[in-house]
Amino acid sequence: MQNNNKIRLMEFSYGTLAIGSGALLIFLGGYALNVSMDVFYGIATFNPLWMINLFFVTFIAGIVVSLVYGLGGKMLAHFAPLPVYFYNYASVDKYSLPEGVTLLPFFYWILIVILAVEFCGLGGFLGEVIIKKTYGRRPKHLIHRRYQLSIKQRLQNDEGSETNP
Repeated sequence: MQNNNKIRLMEFSYGTLAIGSGALLIFLGGYALNVSMDVFYGIATFNPLWMINLFFVTFIAGIVVSLVYGLGGKMLAHFAPLPVYFYNYASVDKYSLPEGVTLLPFFYWILIVILAVEFCGLGGFLGEVIIKKTYGRRPKHLIHRRYQLSIKQRLQNDEGSETNP
């Protein structure tokens, strides 16, 4: 039981590190491009830098999350943009915005967050393809070593399946 808890704690730690690294990449990407996803100042809001931040940076963050975590990273990649976008939206002081600039309405902002989450998930999928070298079923000797059963466990599983038809 002690060993099982240690494995769960280790996987939780890797997951937290993976999500944190993806979130940090998204935050730094937005800061480097000087793009704010939560303010709206007309049609000029949707410029090429805004699109690079929304699509490309989150896609790369998804790949990073998947590479840090390993197999199963495509599921965790969906969570990387959430802390960044929620923090940025909550930290905007809507009363100190310049004239002509408004805080994006919550329901429009949610659509942007959904797009970011989906592109991050797509990057996570590609990250798993990079890890496995292919996607889909693989022969047992080519499965990632973390998920391979030991010889004793395989023998026990084979014996149990023969006695219980």
